[in-house]
Parts: sequence; C-alpha cells; structure tokens
Amino acid sequence: MHYHVSRGDLIDVKRVKCDGSGKTTDCEMRGLIWGRYKMHFVKAKGILSNNNGMNIYRGCSHGCIYCDSRSRCYGFTHEFEDIEVKENAAELLEQSLKSKRKRCMIGTGAMCDPYLHAEEELRLTRRCLELIDEYEYGVAIQTKSTRILRDLDVLSSINKKTKAVVQITMTTFDEALCKKIEPNVSTTKERFEALMKFKEAGIPTVVWLSPILPFINDTEENVRGILDYCVKGSVKGIICYGMGVTLREGNREYFYRELDEKFPGIKAKYRKEYGNAYELLSPNNEQLMSIFNNTCSENGILSTLDECFGYLHEFPEKYTQMSFLADLVKGD
Repeated sequence: MHYHVSRGDLIDVKRVKCDGSGKTTDCEMRGLIWGRYKMHFVKAKGILSNNNGMNIYRGCSHGCIYCDSRSRCYGFTHEFEDIEVKENAAELLEQSLKSKRKRCMIGTGAMCDPYLHAEEELRLTRRCLELIDEYEYGVAIQTKSTRILRDLDVLSSINKKTKAVVQITMTTFDEALCKKIEPNVSTTKERFEALMKFKEAGIPTVVWLSPILPFINDTEENVRGILDYCVKGSVKGIICYGMGVTLREGNREYFYRELDEKFPGIKAKYRKEYGNAYELLSPNNEQLMSIFNNTCSENGILSTLDECFGYLHEFPEKYTQMSFLADLVKGD
C-alpha cells in the first residue's frame, strides 16, 4: 500500500497495513509526505551493516539535486521518491545491541537522512537513539535537517555516557541558492544555528563540506562563508573530498534534468568539461582547497579524511575499559 499526494499536501494515515510483501500488518502511524514523494512500510531482516551503520529510511524527501544515493549501484528496488520505512528498525537494533560483545559507535545518515519529513510523526530515529542511550553505545548521526534538535535531549544523554557526534552537511552559503539546490530541507543558515545549539550543549559536531558544484557554488565567497560558520560553531572536523561532485548512473540523469530546469545552460558546460567522468572537480579546486586547508590548520579543525573518520568511529577508550570490567564483575 502506498500513499501519494500532490506538492505541499499532508496526509493522515490512521492505520497503515503493509509490509512490502503483499501481506498486511497493522502499524499505527501518521505520515507526512511532501511533493511527489510517497512511502511504503517494510519489515526489514536486518538493520546494522558490518561497519555498524544503519539506514532507517531508504529514499529521501529533501530533493537535493546532486544526491549520490540515487545512483543505481546502491541497488534500490523502488523509486527514490517512494521512501521505504523500516517499521521494525528499533526492534532489530535492540536485538543487535544486546548481542554485541563490545560497545561501539553506531552510525546513521550516511546514505539516507534520518530526519525526513515523516520522522516528525514516525519518530523511528528517536526510538533508535533512545535504545543507543539505554544500552550505552555511542552514535555518529548525519543530517541536513534541524529536526535533529527535537532529539537534543537524547543526544545529550548519550554524549554524557559515551559519545555523540552530530554531522551536518553544508554546501551552499547563499540562502536563495541553497533553496534551489536543496529545496525541501533546512537552509545552511538554519543548520548553522543548529550547530550553535549543539555547541552550547557540549555535543561535538563535524561538517560535511560536500559536494561543491562546478560553475554553481564553487566560489571563494561560498567556501569562506561555510568555513566561517564552522569556525564559529567550533566544529571538531570538516569532511571534504575535494571541491567537486561525483556523478554516476542514476544520479547523473536526475542532476542534469534539475540543471536544465533550475540552471539553464550549465549542463552544456558539464558535458564539455567532464563528459561522463565520475569525479567532477571544480576548475577552482586548487584555490578553494588551499583556503580550506589553511582555515582548518589555523583553527585546529580536523581536515583529513583519516582524521575525521577515525574520530567518528572511535569509541571512548576509558568507557570501553570501564564496561569491560563491569562485564567481568557481572560474569562472576
């Protein structure tokens, strides 16, 4: 069973009956859907990857024109706008947390944002965070949405016990341009304001400065504006793969359609400059990376991929030792 509405409408789902296999299950939910997006509910078989990452949702309602998750290599069996909701995500997560021998960092948001419009009512992400808190694991969570502030209390509790890291994506300093590139989600200024909230709460943050779109936002003004936000927000690290964007089968076609609609003439520049290349670095990459590296160095911000990902995956050693001793005592 699917739910589909026209742009800007809301729907009330008093009872959803669907597990994605033709059999029905009861699921008390009230869903929010924007634009051309719809959603379906499934009973997933598993939730954590081998690297302890999870996707509660598959698909997205934020509408970012460059989204890599649309790429066919990720094996979506449904349209990207038909959001898959793993209604049993919390139950699966609890089983996994109970069965692990060592506590660790749990990641979410790397592929699909955990704070879609539907999360306002479904609250599956919040329930998973509550379990991470209850079983005293750490979390590294990535989003573009200020909806994450609704879970500030749980994230604060996790961070006091172990470690919580909030990752915020920032690509476009200019607010009007941001709304064209990332139309259905919080603007960069709103995300900066969220960074400041987490700074006040003592929760560490990491910013993803990616992607930067050649001929659109690959300017010194844009990069310096975002870096200024990062410095003011006292971010722990900034993840940057270079000043550019990646395109492959699935997301390239969507990106070019969006360029035709929102930035007429730019697609021709991409075709001429890059052909069908996977990695599309800005002609300004060297200059912009110099600004990036210098700013991070001057302000003590982690800037290499190894540093940033090492920090995100590092579970507090002191806590690991304490929990190991506690488990030994319980074993006696």
